[in-house]
Amino acid sequence: MTQTDIWRLSATDLTARTRSGDLSAEDAVQSAIDRMHEVNPELNAVVEDLSAEALDRAQTLDRARAQGIPTGPLHGVPVTIKINVDQKGHATSNGVVALKDVIAPDDAPVVRNLQNAGAIVIGRTNTPEFSFRADTDNPLHGRTHNPWGRHISPGGSSGGAGAAVMAGIGALAHGNDIGGSLRFPAAANGAVTVKPGLGRVPAWNPSQQAERGLLAQSMSVQGLITRTAADLHLSMPSLIAADPRDPFHVPMPWRGEQADGPIKVAVTKETFGYDLHPEVDKALDMAREALADAGYQVEEVSPPDVFDCGRIGYRTLMGEVLTLMKGDIEAAGSQTIRDIFDVYFQEFPPVTGTELVQMLAKRSTYARDWSLFLEDYPLILSPFLPQPFFKPDRDTEGAEGVHEVLGCAVYSYAMNFMGLPAACVPAHLADLPQGPQPINVQIAARRWREDMAVDAALAIEARVGQMCLPLWDKMASAELSTLQK
Repeated sequence: MTQTDIWRLSATDLTARTRSGDLSAEDAVQSAIDRMHEVNPELNAVVEDLSAEALDRAQTLDRARAQGIPTGPLHGVPVTIKINVDQKGHATSNGVVALKDVIAPDDAPVVRNLQNAGAIVIGRTNTPEFSFRADTDNPLHGRTHNPWGRHISPGGSSGGAGAAVMAGIGALAHGNDIGGSLRFPAAANGAVTVKPGLGRVPAWNPSQQAERGLLAQSMSVQGLITRTAADLHLSMPSLIAADPRDPFHVPMPWRGEQADGPIKVAVTKETFGYDLHPEVDKALDMAREALADAGYQVEEVSPPDVFDCGRIGYRTLMGEVLTLMKGDIEAAGSQTIRDIFDVYFQEFPPVTGTELVQMLAKRSTYARDWSLFLEDYPLILSPFLPQPFFKPDRDTEGAEGVHEVLGCAVYSYAMNFMGLPAACVPAHLADLPQGPQPINVQIAARRWREDMAVDAALAIEARVGQMCLPLWDKMASAELSTLQK
């Protein structure tokens, strides 16, 4: 492999070479930086270039290794960090112009854990204003584009992360998820992720002036977006390392107890009145067959009511947003984001007052029902979205747009409301009129069993292949065509 191709390596392959000494951390980082400078001008996925300090850190790690100092499990892996999380000395803008000078006094736990493991941050990735859209655009840094083409949104709110990692800008991309912000970008770009369960990854921003609302604390999680499921098994054990600044973190090992016999998977195609697109149906069939062939016991069984759980959960979150965030959105948000929130409140009428307290209590009922169901079926395969991913700015098109973007995504935010883990993995490359487009499915899992969801994603990936490979071919062909013109 030439220097120019090192960026293609997965984090798993990369660390096998950097830790053995076959490849220097500096060369690994330089190749990722070169790729970033090549493709990011077209994508606008990375909005703060940290090349200089990344190379300095790589050289420091190389010297330490030469001196016999043990290497970390992510030694020399280039990563990106989302701009809504603190990285010491850099702005935590959250895509908001008024926050562009909020400089982090220290690293957030996820940044510290990645760097302690030997990862090297090469840039910070884009997010929509307040990290509260399933698309990625803001007045401070502009729009992020999907590497598959500008007819597909890059997803949000970790849209910069998803576009970056799939385009080859770093082997790992940090993101976070309060209602789908890891899984929307994974689905949009054909990446792999697992939304961790509540308490799994320590979280806190040293720059914050006040604690987040209780529901935001219990629904929002930190995670990673990758090109291959194996990289989640490599990297998540480092991400979940304990940090005392998160008093509710649960220090459990990544791997749980091995199942005794075949793992039962419940499959559902229920879309609650939304049309199930034939290509999504095909993706579910592909995933189901892959799991069955890998030895899972796959059965078509309806899980507990996910629609009511998801809608109540998001309406309850909107109640908290209305109470704690609306003033900031009105004061510092663009007209676009203010208009979108007005429609959010129509689509998800905020639960307030006494009913808010009651719905917070009812959350335990939903979680208990699912916990009991997951005793029999440790994994649940479902659509992530019922349709192929939507176009950019679809959520700016009034009630119909928000209904298509978020209204149908109950399998996404229901998992946040209950605090359950859920992986999102591509299961099919659809040949649509506008061009090829990845279709992802979701795999929800028992509490604390992110590893089981990732194992299932690995089985699906083994059948379907990594979506980055046809994407890179497509990007190379487009670049060649441009040069020939």
